[in-house]
Amino acid sequence: MSAILSMDNKSTKARRWALILVNAAIILVIIVVMIGGWTRINDAGLSCPDWPGCFGQLTVPVSASQLDIAAQLYPDVEVVASKSWLEMTHRYLAASLALLILGLALIAFYLKNEAQYPQLLSFSLLLLVVFQAVLGMWTVTLKLLPIVVTAHLLGGLLTTVLLVLLRDKILAINAMSRRWTKANYLLLLGLVLLCLQILLGGWTSSHYAAWGCSDWLRCNPALDIDYNFSAAFSINLDSSYSHQGGTLALAERGAIQITHRVGAVLVISYFLWLYFAVGRHQFWARRCRVLILLIALQILLGLMTIAWAVPTLLAMAHHMIAVALLVYTTRVLSVSVLEHKEKLND
Repeated sequence: MSAILSMDNKSTKARRWALILVNAAIILVIIVVMIGGWTRINDAGLSCPDWPGCFGQLTVPVSASQLDIAAQLYPDVEVVASKSWLEMTHRYLAASLALLILGLALIAFYLKNEAQYPQLLSFSLLLLVVFQAVLGMWTVTLKLLPIVVTAHLLGGLLTTVLLVLLRDKILAINAMSRRWTKANYLLLLGLVLLCLQILLGGWTSSHYAAWGCSDWLRCNPALDIDYNFSAAFSINLDSSYSHQGGTLALAERGAIQITHRVGAVLVISYFLWLYFAVGRHQFWARRCRVLILLIALQILLGLMTIAWAVPTLLAMAHHMIAVALLVYTTRVLSVSVLEHKEKLND
């Protein structure tokens, strides 16, 4: 009996450590995604032309000798310390996040005999963060190929969602799960639509198409443009040149921006329908109302960004609300299907 109690205490301590690590990882992944967006907005993605270091060094070159080495290795690339430090900070924080996720995987292995512990989710996160590192390397070495940049964004979104779900599953150990209903599946569909819209935003950003339309309501009303939607969403794998600043013509960039706007209308229309048709009768109705307000705020920020020619702070606010929407929608879905406990039992 004492041996069984000892094993239970060890399992409880391990789950507590897992909760500490996953909480830290959620905070860190949000910071990483935020800094990644800030790096993108400030055109700092290629400020370090190599990976994982910067100009062949582990830190940004600042001394005369370090700058000489950088000039010898990359004579055609100027060292802009402010942008390089932004990029390297993003990499350092991403590496720290990877260590936290590794710790969660080790705890999952330690608790491999506990049937209710989310081992598969923990191991999947570890594989995902490894692939994210590869995508981060390709982002630099393939010179901001839009498909790679967008895939890197997708990896960040998935990492965020899975960490939130992992936290909720750890809290819900030994608790009763609610039966999935039509409302839960509709909420899951909303999360998928939101992820697709954020990905479309990533495609817009990676092609520098935020200014593809000059008017907040119509797209370039003063110009006679035949928008090319097929070319706007074709995948370019040519990494022989830098894609920073975008390479598409206005007809393609405008087509991307138009599609992104249509997607925004569809997303808010879906969540409004979800609330009035289903959500207002659920115990998570209040959360659904908050979600709709966040989506409306996001659309307003998008329109302001276009009207004021994509100012940096507004673009960053648009990015921040997208991440907040993702986390909050995941939480609403999780709360709707899991019985949560605020702390682990002693």
